[in-house]
Formats: sequence, C-alpha cells, structure tokens
Amino acid sequence: MAGHSKWANIKHKKAVTDFRRGKIFTRLVKEIIVAAREGGGNPDSNSRLRLAIQNARSQNVPSENIKRGIQRGTGEIEGLTYEENVYEGFGPSGVSVLVQTLTDNRNRTVAELRALFNKHGGTLGEAGSVAWNFHRKGIVQIDSNGSTDDDILMHVLECGADDAEFTDEKTARIICPPEQLAQCHRYFEDQKFTVSEVKFEYLPNTFVKIFTPNDAQVFMKFLDAVEDYDDTQDVFTNVIIDDTAISDTE
Repeated sequence: MAGHSKWANIKHKKAVTDFRRGKIFTRLVKEIIVAAREGGGNPDSNSRLRLAIQNARSQNVPSENIKRGIQRGTGEIEGLTYEENVYEGFGPSGVSVLVQTLTDNRNRTVAELRALFNKHGGTLGEAGSVAWNFHRKGIVQIDSNGSTDDDILMHVLECGADDAEFTDEKTARIICPPEQLAQCHRYFEDQKFTVSEVKFEYLPNTFVKIFTPNDAQVFMKFLDAVEDYDDTQDVFTNVIIDDTAISDTE
C-alpha cells in the first residue's frame, strides 16, 4: 500500500512538472511568434527574435517547436495571431502589479484577469494606475563562472550597464537600459560568461513590504494564480516579503 502511495505521489509530481514545463514552452514559443511577426524570421537582423530563440533554447524547447513558431510568425504556416498587452492593478496588501500578456482574444483576457484579481483579493486597475511606479530595464542573467562580485561590477562599467544584482554565489543579473540590452548581451558572451537569460523587466521604484505569514500566504496564492493564467507572459510587482513571514509559512 505504501509503495502504491509513493508511486502515486511520484506520478503527481511528474504531472505538475510536465504541466509547468508545458506552460513555459508555450510562453516562449508565443514570444518567438510575435517577434518573427514584427521583425521577420531572420534572427541575425531581428534582435528580439534572436533573444527569444536563445531563451527558448536555454529552457530546452525543442528545435522543431522553435522552427514552427518562427514559421507561424512569418505566415509560412497558419496559426493564431497574438496581441501584446500589459495590465495594471493591485494585489493583496496593496501591492502594485503589472501583468504582461500575449493573447489571441483581448476581451477574454481582460475579463478572466479581472475575475482572477477579484477572486484572490486584488483589483485590476486602469491604464496608468501603477505603471508610474515601474521603469523598464534590460536584464542579462549570467553564471558568475568564478568571478567575484567586484569583477562583475567592473564588467558592468565596461559594457555601459547600470548595475548588477547578485542572487547567489553563482548567478548575477546585469541591469541595463532597454536600448542597450543587445549590446550588453554580446559583451558578456564575448567575455566568455554563460548567459542563461536575456529579457526586459519592469523594476519598481518604491516597494510594499509584507510582514506576517498570513499576508504572505494570501499574496503568494494570488501571485501563483496570475502567473499560472494561460495568457500571462510575465508578472512584475513591488512586493518585498519579510524573511520572518516566509520562514513562518514554510
């Protein structure tokens, strides 16, 4: 009986993993489709497509999926047409939220996002309601490859980036102006760093801090629901969850 329960648990975990991987693949291929539609199917002359392909490969998206995404974007094969939109609102505890979406039906997305926000203690806002509190930046995530924080900060100065965040001993996020993303990407590749992700993000100017385990749980449930929504590409917030609130929920 115990063996059966263990196997059922393993199958459940695998199903969850496969589900999340499928969502990641879908979002990455959507980005390829839009990039190819807007700038053509040649990554050498389309920097957005080049970045989309790299991000897809870093997540092990099959080459055939990437190829079909480009062909759908250029119109070589038929497929849905996706539209980009960024929605603004407030999550639990008054946290500012930006939701970046790619959708084939804008009206459906607005209605479903509004319902998700309302269900989980948030409110979908009007355009401009929270965007003023964010600035758009380019992000180049690299493996430190044994370099010290000071070494990487010297590279930040050399390539014209703004700053670096050190998420752990092995990973750094290089923050740069949006128009210099491709340049910074090339610089770190030329310096033989392993680049794991290249993208644009909305970074907050001011923050809302959550201190209690209950508020942390409520907010994380809200965030999970919005991130798991099919049309969501990315979610940006201005939340900081206090370490004690996180440890008490674990």
